[in-house]
Amino acid sequence: MDYIRVTKDNLETEHICCAISNNNDVQVASKKAWLSAAFDDGLVFLKSTQRGKCFIEYIPAENAWNPLDAAGYMYIDCLWVSGSFKGHGYSSDLLDACVADSKEKGKKGLCILAAAKKMPFLADPKYLKYKGFSVADEADNGIQLWYLPFEKDVKAPRFKPCAKHPKTNEAGYVLYYTHQCPFNAKYVPVVEATAKAHGVPFKAIRLESKEAAQSAPTPITTYALFYNGAYLTNEQMNDKRFLKLIGQ
Repeated sequence: MDYIRVTKDNLETEHICCAISNNNDVQVASKKAWLSAAFDDGLVFLKSTQRGKCFIEYIPAENAWNPLDAAGYMYIDCLWVSGSFKGHGYSSDLLDACVADSKEKGKKGLCILAAAKKMPFLADPKYLKYKGFSVADEADNGIQLWYLPFEKDVKAPRFKPCAKHPKTNEAGYVLYYTHQCPFNAKYVPVVEATAKAHGVPFKAIRLESKEAAQSAPTPITTYALFYNGAYLTNEQMNDKRFLKLIGQ
């Protein structure tokens, strides 16, 4: 398998794997705008030269769009290999490349979000354990911060208090999200319209900077839905899923 690193120089011509290819689509445009800004903060997007979900996205933890105390670590936003790409060792290729790059940059290790059991849009804990990762911290909602130190006795990364104890003080449904996930640009407005049509209190809060994301009341910032202050899910909603969630 051949891989290519997406940069500002080739961003407009490269497919970004997890979204449709048309640059005029709001999903693609929003994701590429987010990537373009994040590249300045050291984000690396490495993907298969073939179209499909086979890529890794990582960034120095100090610049991650998550509430972390992980200075000196590299944070993996997403390692996604699926469909016909699974079972060929491509996940290992991508992870190995991340490890090599991070060591060359003098990082202490890697960290990534997961949970005790596999959850949508989070890393597989079985795979992480197989690769030598272990749990560094866990939030009240079961989201875990896994890490792979490169040397013994290095300080483990941690969640910030706002992420350790996820909650809001607002009634109704409150969604925190970013444009890191391209599909939010399409589906968040769909859920907003669905909630309005059914008279359901719903508020969407887009985190528009890393500083805002690093202070968010949730370890997952790409998509975190709360209800009456309590965390519900990171599973992305469309109209049908949201109506099922609210019992209509």
